[in-house]
Amino acid sequence: MARLHLVRHGETTSNVMRRLDTALPGAALTDFGARQGVRFGLENVPEQHAVLLSSRALRARQTAELIGSVWDVETAAIDGVHEVQAGELEDRTDDDAHGTFREILDRWYSGDPDAPIPGGESLTMVLERYLPVVTDLAQRYLSGPDARDVYLVSHGAAIRLVAAHLAGIDGK
Repeated sequence: MARLHLVRHGETTSNVMRRLDTALPGAALTDFGARQGVRFGLENVPEQHAVLLSSRALRARQTAELIGSVWDVETAAIDGVHEVQAGELEDRTDDDAHGTFREILDRWYSGDPDAPIPGGESLTMVLERYLPVVTDLAQRYLSGPDARDVYLVSHGAAIRLVAAHLAGIDGK
C-alpha cells in the first residue's frame, strides 16, 4: 500500500535564531540541518522507487535534494505546500510575535479556522492551497498498479495543521 509521508525540512539559521521565516525563498539549512536531511535518507530508504517532492522554500528543496542524493531519486519543487505565512510577524524574533503566532494557531485548533495571522493567512487559506495538492498527489501516485510512496518535504506548522485536518482531529 502506497503512502504519503509528510517530512519537515532540516534545521535552518532562522530556526536557531527563533526568527519567523515563512516568506519564499527563506533561509538555507545549517550544517546540522543538512546532516538531518542525509540522516533521514539513510534511515528511511523506501522499499520501492518513491516520488520525492518539496515546497519551493530553499530549506525544503535542500532537504529533498539531500534525501534524493542518498536514494538516487530526482526531486521536484511544487506550489502550495509552503509554510503558514506569518504576514506582519515575518522576520521577527521577539516573544510577542511568537505569542501572537501561537495564539492564532491555538484558535485554529479550537475551531476558529478563519482567524488570520495579522497580514498573513488563516487556516482556511492554508487548507485551500495545501489540500488540493495532497489530493492530486494521492490520485496520481497512491493507487493503481503503479502506486508509489510519496515523500513531501514541507514545513512544521503546515504539516501539523494539515495532518490534524486529514486525520479528523478536532481541537475542541
